[in-house]
Amino acid sequence: MLRLSRNSPIKAQNAGLFISRGNGIHPTRIIFSHELIFIKRGNLEMWEEDRVFCLTEGQTLHLQPKKRHGSVGEMPASLEFYWIHFETVDGFCPDGTADSMFEIPQVKQVERPDRLEYLFRYFLDEQETGSLQQAQADWLTMLMLLEIARHTSPKREDSDSTSLLATRAYSFIRLNFDRPITAGDVASVLGYNADYLGRVYRKTYGCTVTEAIHRRRVKAACRYLLDTDMTVEEIARACGYTDANYFRRIFCRHMHSTPQAYRKQYAHVHINTQ
Repeated sequence: MLRLSRNSPIKAQNAGLFISRGNGIHPTRIIFSHELIFIKRGNLEMWEEDRVFCLTEGQTLHLQPKKRHGSVGEMPASLEFYWIHFETVDGFCPDGTADSMFEIPQVKQVERPDRLEYLFRYFLDEQETGSLQQAQADWLTMLMLLEIARHTSPKREDSDSTSLLATRAYSFIRLNFDRPITAGDVASVLGYNADYLGRVYRKTYGCTVTEAIHRRRVKAACRYLLDTDMTVEEIARACGYTDANYFRRIFCRHMHSTPQAYRKQYAHVHINTQ
């Protein structure tokens, strides 16, 4: 567990997007900086000292400095992940106030992967164009760490049954977001009242079922915009929207950008392959 203060000095180094060709491995090594890995797509098995981590889409891994690490075998061809190296200041004494402290688990399922990917894309775009200033890189890295630290676990007072219901709804949305589903459809399939499911879902994940559907669709849309030549209309249909204009409004609300502007801004990033 990496414990930091919002006032902790963070020094960013470099970052990239790794795209596997299916015949490479993460080198076995010891480095003197922190490494943060964020899985965009696929699965990755990594080890650090005597621990093995099995990561999937939307998860992060914090590799600690001065500890040997590497990948377990060859990395699959379907794998893509962002990475960034950063340093913390040894001996820094945080201010100690509870509100200023946050923790980064070694493995974390990110609550809003779209936000974290946006920060990585921003960092890489500025790095690629040569306009990334050190102070800007440091703040972007701190924002990444704060995004990872966001609380996602159900509250302790939640019963097992309600937590399980919310998880079932989450899984259904993840598997069926590309269909024209509504919050009512999700509730109907699971056999619950829509209002009750909505309360349970919000209590567990902090958003409505409808918002969860939109988030999942927008996340997929971002991937289509950056990785394919599909038109906005084609992407809207692939993400479950029957109305492309409505899709544009939802995308702008979540990403603060039109689909076309998002594609243009983040089409070029620093990519490494193996």
